[in-house]
Amino acid sequence: MSAQDLPLPLGHFATLPDGLRLHYLDEGQGPVVLWLHGSGPGASGYSNFKANYPVFAAAGYRNIVLDLPGFGRSDKPEDTEYCLDFFVTALNAFLAAVGIARCTLVGNSLGGAIALGQALAHPETVERLILLAPGGLEERETYFQMEGIQRMVAVYGAGPMGVEEMRQVMSLQLFDTALLDDTLLAERAAVAATQPRSLFAGMRVANMTERLGELTCPVLAFWGTVDRFNPVGGALKLLDNAPQARCVLLNRCGHWVQVEHTALFNRSCLDFLAEA
Repeated sequence: MSAQDLPLPLGHFATLPDGLRLHYLDEGQGPVVLWLHGSGPGASGYSNFKANYPVFAAAGYRNIVLDLPGFGRSDKPEDTEYCLDFFVTALNAFLAAVGIARCTLVGNSLGGAIALGQALAHPETVERLILLAPGGLEERETYFQMEGIQRMVAVYGAGPMGVEEMRQVMSLQLFDTALLDDTLLAERAAVAATQPRSLFAGMRVANMTERLGELTCPVLAFWGTVDRFNPVGGALKLLDNAPQARCVLLNRCGHWVQVEHTALFNRSCLDFLAEA
């Protein structure tokens, strides 16, 4: 299946100076909110945030829902080292390509790490950060001790991922697995079939904990206490180190706050964005 044939909404493409082509949805008018999804087989901006960005659009925000390199409908080069610097360089070039000088970044997991990386490397481009269980706050070895990461690696390494294989991994994303519908699983399975194996084998994200004090923008974070992918202790690292940080901790919630507590997440974010 080609990127054009994936069961995802078709939006726009931006070509970066290095030739990399990134896909994004562009919904609404107003101040810009740019959405950065998490990692994992089959991930895309739409599958992560389909229940969130339309609410922001209705509230008067322009929403750029990006497919990161290696994911969704975006290019998936096989000869690239998918490290944090690569993603931040691509994100910054994307902002320039689509003419966005400053925005709020919403980042989940890997997307949260990229949002942090962008805010540290290019603070003039980031007005606010909204982070959902962001990566980049632990060493790689710590993440690979998490149950969710271990299962993802095992299932992905065993071969092609269909809907049932995707269910095995995604069931650990949520506290309430009843929220896993077959449409979502089929979307992700289709994308996973197009991803290079080098994407996950070589992924590297630096631990930015010691640099959190350099953040110059307000931060709103969310974390589920039953997160099986990113240790919930990262919430305290944000609160202890980032100068303008607040965090919402939710019990009976896994790695996808925006899915398990959609209304609370949307409402809290819109209140945060409306603050002077």
